[in-house]
Amino acid sequence: MPQTLPLHTLSSWQEQLADLLTDPLELLRCLNLQPSEVGYSEAALHEFPLRVPRAYVARMRPGDARDPLLLQVLPALAELAQTPGYALDPLEEASATVAPGILHKYQGRVLLITTQACAIHCRYCFRRHFPYADNRQSRADWEQSLCYIERDGSIEEVILSGGDPLALSASHLDWLFERLRRIPHLRRLRLHTRLPLVLPDRVDARLCEQLRALPWPAVVVLSANHAREFDAAVDSACAKLREAGVTLLNQSVLLAGINDEAEPLTALSQRLFSAGVLPYYLHLPDPVQGTAHFDVSLARAQELLATLRARLPGYLVPRLVREEAGKPGKTLL
Repeated sequence: MPQTLPLHTLSSWQEQLADLLTDPLELLRCLNLQPSEVGYSEAALHEFPLRVPRAYVARMRPGDARDPLLLQVLPALAELAQTPGYALDPLEEASATVAPGILHKYQGRVLLITTQACAIHCRYCFRRHFPYADNRQSRADWEQSLCYIERDGSIEEVILSGGDPLALSASHLDWLFERLRRIPHLRRLRLHTRLPLVLPDRVDARLCEQLRALPWPAVVVLSANHAREFDAAVDSACAKLREAGVTLLNQSVLLAGINDEAEPLTALSQRLFSAGVLPYYLHLPDPVQGTAHFDVSLARAQELLATLRARLPGYLVPRLVREEAGKPGKTLL
C-alpha cells in the first residue's frame, strides 16, 4: 500500500534536525518509487551519505522519478563515474586555508567553515570531499584562528559557511557573534545557508533577535535551485529574516535535469522575488569528482541566460558565473 509523505510533526527545529531522513530506501518508499526507477546506488551512499529534512521531502512529488528536489539529494549510480578534469578539491580550497577553519581567497573578506553539520546533503556539493576533520575546532582553537582576522585590517567582511552555519546552536552563534563584534574593522557579515529553505523552522524568534542585534549589515545567501523548493513555511522564514533587517540573496547552481531549461529558471527568479529574495548568482557546477552528470555546457548556460534576459526585468536575472581556483573573484561569464 502506498505510504503517506513524512510530513514533519516535531515542534522544534532541533528535533527536526535530529530526525533527518537518512535511508534512501525509506525515502523512495515515501515517494512510491523503486530503486531501479531512479538510478539509486548504495555505493554512492557510502561515498556521500543521504541527509534530508522531512519537511523538504514533503515537497517532492510521489511517483515522479525525475522530481527536481529528489534528484538533488538521492545517491545515484552516475556519481561513481571517474571523470577526467574532475577533482576532489577543484577550487583548491586547501591552498587558501590560512588557519584551521579559515579560507582567505578574496581581497577584503574571509570565509569561516563554522561546522561540518548540514541539514541536507546536496549531491552536487563542491565540499562533498572537504576535510572537515582537519578543520573541526573547539572555541579555544577558534580564538587562535580569529586572531588572523584581527591582525589583517583589510578584512571587512566575514562569510559564515560550512556545512551550514545555521546548523549551529543559538548559544554557539551567540558566542561567535560576540567574538566577531570585537574586531573593529569588520563592516559586513554574510551567511551562506540552505536551512531557511529545507528546514524553515530554523528561522525562529531567537535567531531573528540575534541577527537584528548585529552591529553590521547582515546578508543571508540562500541556495535555491528550483521554484518548488518554496512553500508557505519558506515564505514565512524569508519574511522573518527581512523583518530582522537581513538582505536576502540567492545563488543557484545550474544542474542538468533539474533546472537547465528556461521555464524552471524563469519560475525560480519569479518565485524568489515573491518571497523577497533577489537572484544573485547562477553558478556553473564546480568540477567535483562524482558530480559530472550535473554538468551543463557554457554554451547552453549562455543560451539560457539570453532567454532570461529577454523574459525578465534585469533585477531578476542572476549573473552567470564560474568559480576558478586562484582567481581574485568569481568569473563572470
